[in-house]
Amino acid sequence: MAGGRPQSKRSFSIIPCFVFVESVLLGIVVLLAYRLEFTDTFPVHTQGFFCYDSNYAKPYPGPEAASRVPPALIYALVTAGPTLTILLGELARAFFPAPPSAIPIIGESTIVSGACCRFSPPLRRLVRFLGVYSFGLFTTTIFANAGQVVTGNPTPHFLSVCRPNYTALGCPPPSPDRPGPDRFVTDQGACAGSPSLVAAARRAFPCKDAALCAYAVTYTAMYVTLVFRVKGSRLVKPSLCLALLCPAFLVGVVRVAEYRNHWSDVLAGFLTGAAIATFLVTCVVHNFQSRRPSGRRLSPWEDLGQAPTMDSPLEKNPKPAGRIRHRHGSPHPSRRTVPAVAT
Repeated sequence: MAGGRPQSKRSFSIIPCFVFVESVLLGIVVLLAYRLEFTDTFPVHTQGFFCYDSNYAKPYPGPEAASRVPPALIYALVTAGPTLTILLGELARAFFPAPPSAIPIIGESTIVSGACCRFSPPLRRLVRFLGVYSFGLFTTTIFANAGQVVTGNPTPHFLSVCRPNYTALGCPPPSPDRPGPDRFVTDQGACAGSPSLVAAARRAFPCKDAALCAYAVTYTAMYVTLVFRVKGSRLVKPSLCLALLCPAFLVGVVRVAEYRNHWSDVLAGFLTGAAIATFLVTCVVHNFQSRRPSGRRLSPWEDLGQAPTMDSPLEKNPKPAGRIRHRHGSPHPSRRTVPAVAT
């Protein structure tokens, strides 16, 4: 219903579907993300390197917790920021609904499951948007960790934590005759540094922090653009979206400035997170718009019939001056009297 009170309908499958399907899928995604990041279930690919390669010889910046943008801060921002934005947006939509004449709104039905459970449209929208966001957040983590495990691309400070024995590896020092690296090392035991630091230094592509920030910012910006209604100004929503983009860009800059990632790693992370958010918004939550309660898609002719029309003055017939009646007294539908012309 458009602009009316939403109807109620019964559904006995909404709770079992949520418990046994959606919750199970979300649990599998969380478990896979945990296995990829915190366990050795999937070993990181050992990629070779050139001796004295300047691209991987930057100084070690310290542990991730010592960064200016530590992982704990990033996880808190990507979790709390979009959640609060969606919560405030849905509360404002529920308590301050737009007038029916402003925008065409397709109302949702209140789902009644059993004798005590009622799911109102605001509650359904809130659970839907936050559930999809949580699923996408862990999916982004899986994509980023899987890319790091498969590629094994070293970080800019890889040689500082690897500490290879160039003499034992047969790597001559660079000279004016050989200014660049001339030997590619593929030995599995070439690194003499800490195994944990070496394994962490092989997980650079794509940048997971950049992917998470890009996902959170893209999802939130699309929600603000498609759901928020601001009258009287066209710069409020663009300004808010640009303000959301700034922290994600700064995270990428900090990762590169601290020699923790290359620019290519950060750009790949941005593209991964933005692509996942765009897919979920457009294909899963349908641009944050409600579906028709009947579930039946209108045909193109029915859809055109609901569009506003305007009468054309060319289609209006002139008012007849008179009508010729038949013998039974009914007017003929297609014959009109012609007024006599004085001669």
